[in-house]
Amino acid sequence: MARRATIVGSGPNGLAAAVALARAGYAVRVLEAAETIGGGTRTAELTLPGFRHDVGSAVHPAALSSPFFRAAGVHERVDWIIPDASFAHPLDGGRAAIAWRDLGRTVEELGADGRAWRAVLGPLNDGLRDVQETVGGPLLRLPPHPFMAARFGARMLQLGTRLGDRVFRTEAGAALLAGVLAHANTRLPSPAAAAAALLLAAHTHSTGWGFPRGGAQAIADALSSDLRAHGGEIETGVQVRTLAGLDVGDRDAGDLLLLDTSPRLAATHPDVPPRYARALRRYRYGPGAAKLDLALDGPVPWTNPDLSLAPTVHLGGSRAEIVAAENAVAAGRIPARPYVLAVQPSVLDETRAPSGKAVLWAYMHVPRDSPFDPTEAIIAQVERFAPGVRDRILAAHVTTAADREALNPAEVGGDILGGAFSLVQAVRRPVASPAPWRTPMRGVYLASAATPPGPGVSGMPGWWAARQALRDSTGVRIELDDLF
Repeated sequence: MARRATIVGSGPNGLAAAVALARAGYAVRVLEAAETIGGGTRTAELTLPGFRHDVGSAVHPAALSSPFFRAAGVHERVDWIIPDASFAHPLDGGRAAIAWRDLGRTVEELGADGRAWRAVLGPLNDGLRDVQETVGGPLLRLPPHPFMAARFGARMLQLGTRLGDRVFRTEAGAALLAGVLAHANTRLPSPAAAAAALLLAAHTHSTGWGFPRGGAQAIADALSSDLRAHGGEIETGVQVRTLAGLDVGDRDAGDLLLLDTSPRLAATHPDVPPRYARALRRYRYGPGAAKLDLALDGPVPWTNPDLSLAPTVHLGGSRAEIVAAENAVAAGRIPARPYVLAVQPSVLDETRAPSGKAVLWAYMHVPRDSPFDPTEAIIAQVERFAPGVRDRILAAHVTTAADREALNPAEVGGDILGGAFSLVQAVRRPVASPAPWRTPMRGVYLASAATPPGPGVSGMPGWWAARQALRDSTGVRIELDDLF
């Protein structure tokens, strides 16, 4: 009789784990609470017919560099759009700083800060694979690339403290980096935010900040197609609120149970040791994200036309403004002028809106569990750099931080990153262990963004969890080449 595995959650990590186990010979069943698969990689007509919005993530640097996606053929199954402008940052007065995929062009346009930009990002982009292998697994191990680990650590400590204020001296250079630092949704400056930013920025001038034509759903569809081709099944509309009825070994769960969920679900297992349950309760979640999706009667009317070349735009003004906004959120307040992460996929993807129309995806950071409606705050920040955008709005769809957990239980309190960013939690994600995917319960593994290497659409937490489960059950170290 075939060995059986159950995966709870059909986000990219759950589907990656499911694909790996199905290819290893397991009869795999995926249980998804929503009516559609994908978790953070779903696309839907949230506003009007013909306007396709990404429900969760929209741009996927980590997907393009993911070893698992590369091995699993996701790169070939998805039509990737890789923009010439990885991301952009408007400033008042019609100015803008742009991180082009071409490092030389970026350096030239940054002027006085060009040399510093090259010094910080050039080696990371040239050594992206070494960067991934260094920070893309548990930190409680010897680094596979000591020189890169030292370089990365030094930059992290520099940019994660007030010393970082001296690296970029111009408003454009400082703001361009600050927009990436703010992705971490934590206080600034901080070493944890710097580490997350450096990993993101390491894709800027290498693989790029790409996204799938047609929306993020294409990633989930590519993985689910591979899963079904290898006998796997997916059941939607199945909510798993407790593991009491999914004990490993019974007729429901099978031999392995992998959780692409909040680690809190693991604490409901009937055999969870009290010490492990306490460790999971100590795991902290960060602030939330409040999201606004807009259907527009035309492209965003940016004051600076170069902004229409960048699908990803960081809105927040100067470095000082971004720091103030993020620290307000970290202190539990709604910022008066928020940092807004905006994505305008339809500037390069004609499938996302009817001809001549556009979609805009945007979120701001807010305190955890906040019911705050971000509509006016986000529109005001976009209008600051694109006067007249308000007049182009045809329809809007709001998802508050309080809404997010109801829509996706893995996003506790609206935290879309799987846990708060801090150096402590970089080591303890969610527990301090060289194999944090393994739980003390027989056959039960964690496979979400709350485990290394953390957030980002890469499938790697799911692959690491499946790899650990296969090694524990067979005694053999399984590599990607063994399955694909």
